[in-house]
Amino acid sequence: MAARFHRALALLLASALPAAAVAADLTVSAAASLTNAFRELAPLFEGANPGTRVQLNFGASGALLQQIAKGAPADVFASADQETMDQASKLGLVQPLRRRDFASNALVVIVPATAAKVPGAAADLADSAYARIAIGLPASVPVGRYTKSVLEAAGLWNAIEPKMIGANNVRQALDYVARAEVDAGFVYATDAALMPERVKVALTVPTTRPIRYPVAPLAAAPNAAMAQRFVEFLTSPAAQAVLARYGFGRP
Repeated sequence: MAARFHRALALLLASALPAAAVAADLTVSAAASLTNAFRELAPLFEGANPGTRVQLNFGASGALLQQIAKGAPADVFASADQETMDQASKLGLVQPLRRRDFASNALVVIVPATAAKVPGAAADLADSAYARIAIGLPASVPVGRYTKSVLEAAGLWNAIEPKMIGANNVRQALDYVARAEVDAGFVYATDAALMPERVKVALTVPTTRPIRYPVAPLAAAPNAAMAQRFVEFLTSPAAQAVLARYGFGRP
């Protein structure tokens, strides 16, 4: 009986080992536009930090903030805009003193690759030829906020808002255009570059504020030390080289 008990105990302890290993996991919640770059960066970070496994969670920055605020487990938050990270700081969800910018981007207007007509300026989108325009939802999607700000500054928002097909994140806006379900869309330059055979860039739109990506470890990060290491890693030469390959600029 004693031997059987000890064997059962050994099996129980062995089965608990994977759960203990989870303590080395690092959960990174990142803006949807970072998907491809971060999927390449994750194994690089894991290779430099044996025993650590990076779990990636992508979505609109505003939606990720809501998840974190509701208690979703995460160690690092990477946003596509300053405003969302500012909100995270005000809510006490991130460590503001460890926050830093790690990348930049540009706003572009894209059309389906098969489009016969291409806008030469943002004002052209008010034309009846562009009846459906994909724009990230300004309330939760940073690219939507950048877009609305640009159009408001140009006096075009009232003309274009009725044509808006709201996207839950920038990748959804890209898909709408790629499938020719809309006549045009506003996305980041890095997203447009992912589908050169299905969308074409009509123009780059100067934004009223630079598009810079901030990152910060969470205040309640389960893996605080590794979270800080990941934040620092994003500004390393190796990480910056990967981001550059996907079209991101330096912060």
